Amino acid sequence: MSSGTDSYAVAPSAAASPLVSLLDVNLSLGGPPILRNVRLDLTPGEFVCVVGPSGCGKTTLLRLIAGLFEPTDGRIMYGGKELKGPQRDISVVFQDYAKALLPWRTAAGNVSLALEAARVPKGERAPIIDRLLKKTGLAEHADKFPGQMSGGMQQRLQIARCLAQDPRLLLMDEPFGALDAMTRQGLQDELLAILAASGATAFFVTHDLEEAIYLADRVIGLLPHPGRVAEVFDVRLPRPRHQLETRESPEFLRLRRELTRFINAAEG
Repeated sequence: MSSGTDSYAVAPSAAASPLVSLLDVNLSLGGPPILRNVRLDLTPGEFVCVVGPSGCGKTTLLRLIAGLFEPTDGRIMYGGKELKGPQRDISVVFQDYAKALLPWRTAAGNVSLALEAARVPKGERAPIIDRLLKKTGLAEHADKFPGQMSGGMQQRLQIARCLAQDPRLLLMDEPFGALDAMTRQGLQDELLAILAASGATAFFVTHDLEEAIYLADRVIGLLPHPGRVAEVFDVRLPRPRHQLETRESPEFLRLRRELTRFINAAEG
């Protein structure tokens, strides 16, 4: 673990070139600064979770990496080039899956939307859609509309649609926050399996400290007013992870104590 209010969130593998680098990024949207001196690297295939008290800028940081905001100062590098806006191979999974999906399109039609945007020829779409629906456990629900699906199924559908973009970077803003505990844990395992197979990098915002530890290679702790990287927690838990065994391991419990300490201090 590293610490310090301006700590550099360096990826665990020094051998890999960063996919994303935030270089002394500041953001102000016409008022007080929201983010200050953020320095962060994300390497290919890495899973990074972000935690912190409400108002520390977690979602704003995700939107910066998505290219939806431009830094007031500093630079964001993506694939070796300065990020100047949204990229086709950066996908965002939102918490509000009901609003993210098109209710008048079936599950297959929602996944097709990403392929249409990428101008994939119509004759090539069906096998891609079938593969993604199967990968996310929705093969038998291709003809259902979102309103006919459970919350967990809708969120899996949103993930399938994002994967249709063949992303190098998957950004997720509390995607499982509104789901019940059992559905949430099932989706955590499905997400880890999907990312392991795809090799994509993941940047995941969550309030759930146990979720952050279970999913991540590193957990970034932000402090508020303005938002800044305060601590970086390396997660050295073996993969694949197991909902019971992993959560009962001494290292998991140690990390939970450390993250709880961090959050309590940040909110104090």
